[in-house]
Amino acid sequence: MLVYPNAKINIGLNIVSKREDGYHNIETVFYPIGLCDALEIEPSDTCTDYSFSNAGIPVDGDAENNLVIKAYRLLQAEFDIPPVDITLVKNIPFGAGLGGGSSDAAFALKALNELFGLNIALEQLEAYAVRLGADCPVFIKNEPVYATGIGNEFSGIELSLEGYFLVLVKPDVFVSTPAAYAGVKPKLPEYDLKEMIKLPVSEWKGKIGNDFELSVFGKFPEIAEVKSKLYESGALYASMSGSGSAVYGLFREEPIHLPDFGNCFVTGGFLR
Repeated sequence: MLVYPNAKINIGLNIVSKREDGYHNIETVFYPIGLCDALEIEPSDTCTDYSFSNAGIPVDGDAENNLVIKAYRLLQAEFDIPPVDITLVKNIPFGAGLGGGSSDAAFALKALNELFGLNIALEQLEAYAVRLGADCPVFIKNEPVYATGIGNEFSGIELSLEGYFLVLVKPDVFVSTPAAYAGVKPKLPEYDLKEMIKLPVSEWKGKIGNDFELSVFGKFPEIAEVKSKLYESGALYASMSGSGSAVYGLFREEPIHLPDFGNCFVTGGFLR
């Protein structure tokens, strides 16, 4: 079975408070986008557990630490799942705030469920997904949601960016999520995010923001420069996604000329 785990962007990201467990309460909107990995899972005729191969962007480290394998192990512990061959073609860059690893895990859960007829309901798949990562469940139903808690409590929203052109730029830097949180002072947001996303995209600037930007831009001015260039190129709205380092710009139509972003990963396309 071949599936295509997609990335997401964060529209707004407010760090509201620090919890007693050391995590932070946030509010954000997760919006799926078209940048995808490719994940193939098939019953194996040659191995006794699983085989894992990778193409595209290299996946380093022990396969057991990969979220796809953790998803397999999670279901294997409760269901009679046979050995599998897993191939992951990685196109979503790491450390970008795009949820690529979380999406891979969620799509692995869905693929295993369908491939082996496990009959796991969507709500239970979400419960499994949250055990793999706070934002993993968003990729089960894979639709725009307003997220609170540590990013794992979802409520539906009516938001469509269909027809807008997204330009996504990731500088060649890695932003540590714990370090990003360490640089943020939690505070109540000035604007109500759920209300602000009802405004036209052209009115989002100055009202919808990402609390990570202040500290991250201070350490990595090249990320701030990308955001500035997107606005200079005519973006209606631009923001860092998650804790970075990817920055996206929303355009009314496909930009004819984009600046030289240097040694960055750049992609774009119309949203659906």
